[in-house]
Amino acid sequence: MIKHSGKHYAQIIGSDVDYLLSVLENEIDDKSMLAQVNQSLKQLADVKFALDESSIVAVTDHKGKIEYVNDKFCEISKYNRDELLGKDHRIINSGHHGREFFRELWEVITAGEVWRGEVKNRAKDGSFYWVNTTIVPFLDEAGKPYQYLAIRSEVTQRKRAEQELKEMMVKVIEIQEDERKRISRELHDGIGQGLFSLLIRLDRLISDHNGLTELTALRSDVSGMMEDIRGLAWELRPSVLDDLGVVPAIRTYTDNYSQHFGIRVQLHCNLKSRLGIMKETAIYRVIQEALTNIAKYADVAEAEVMIEELPRKVVIRIVDGGHGFIASEAQRGVGLFSMEERARSIGGQLDITSQLGKGTAVQLVVPKEASKYQSSDAT
Repeated sequence: MIKHSGKHYAQIIGSDVDYLLSVLENEIDDKSMLAQVNQSLKQLADVKFALDESSIVAVTDHKGKIEYVNDKFCEISKYNRDELLGKDHRIINSGHHGREFFRELWEVITAGEVWRGEVKNRAKDGSFYWVNTTIVPFLDEAGKPYQYLAIRSEVTQRKRAEQELKEMMVKVIEIQEDERKRISRELHDGIGQGLFSLLIRLDRLISDHNGLTELTALRSDVSGMMEDIRGLAWELRPSVLDDLGVVPAIRTYTDNYSQHFGIRVQLHCNLKSRLGIMKETAIYRVIQEALTNIAKYADVAEAEVMIEELPRKVVIRIVDGGHGFIASEAQRGVGLFSMEERARSIGGQLDITSQLGKGTAVQLVVPKEASKYQSSDAT
């Protein structure tokens, strides 16, 4: 096997086809074989040309030292080729991804498997860019990687658009919750108080007219309207959520839920700290939506809600042992979309698992540190 140094690697990726053919013409007497070799080498050169025109390409040795970069790599990184050859990819490390990210990447490719993912890099001038990356290991006779080919395409604009969309969704959710709060207050403090005043006046009239039947029936109707208004105000946004936090709000909600639907809810909670109104609201809404779905579809007499506070995150699980569903066949409704968006808005992660006849589990993981989506990543 012929070995080439990194210094000369740029000349051996399909750029010496004509020279190789001229050498082979003197070495191969079989014209048919020579034609096949000719065709194969030209195809290799064409593929290399197409790749260079469309993608950001780099080749590293088994230790990660850069042996080859194409012009597009230099263009996007703003480094010239001499500044990159012999270095590793830490030269363009943005600091966005943690050590665990790169550790997992290296575990995959050193095992001889292809790695795919999106990476945020830093150019020489300090600007950031995102690339969709595929890293392919080249293996020796023993099955060990001796070289890695990385093919990338820039996705900075898409990542920026995704970030803007996430920020917009956060604003939409904030506006929605503000409106819910406003309407809830108006229902409770406005219409609710008005009906309460009416109730007091009816009590006086009933007392003055010796319990007139029609007035008594009217009082019962007004009392029922008050309960409906209170229930609607609570559904829109419980004031206890803002005043005391998510734990009292969930306790009250699950008590009311059990009374209304006849489904007993086992609540296990060790959350002691306040997380901020955005995160607490997201937790409340996800639990609310998950329990609503249980009441609609699960056909169970019992459900379980767990809120576990860990050092760096809070894990919320809503579990039932009901009908379940097949994830690939389930339709994505407004409720699921709402839960997913609320999780994203706080930098959380939502996972839903289900099996037919065995029930469904909804898990929300909420980081206790500040959300990534509250600051710009795609710069």
